[in-house]
Amino acid sequence: MGSNQTVGPRLRVVIAPGIGIGPGKAALLEGIRETGSIAAAGRRIGMSYKRAWLLVVALNSHFELPLIEASKGGKTGGGATLTALGEEVLAAYREMERRAGTAVAPVIARLSRLARPAR
Repeated sequence: MGSNQTVGPRLRVVIAPGIGIGPGKAALLEGIRETGSIAAAGRRIGMSYKRAWLLVVALNSHFELPLIEASKGGKTGGGATLTALGEEVLAAYREMERRAGTAVAPVIARLSRLARPAR
């Protein structure tokens, strides 16, 4: 395990066949909320703009309403914001992540005691 990786579960939730959310999409949603930009959110997590944009398109297509609203760039610049549904989906994912972490914490502690120290 790399030194920048935290100990604990990494949750990927499949909501319906072919529709899921995991750490990357959640980080992208958070980045968009915090920066107001798909490009800046992608850069923050080491993701290309193209990949970030494709994830935005996928996320928006998987729900009845969009999670992200984007405006085109130009002289005034573009931007992106999370919709109310985007905020709800992100909050639900983070809640599931917290609950999963709490549920498996004793087992992770037991396994950590058995693991070799990182070099």
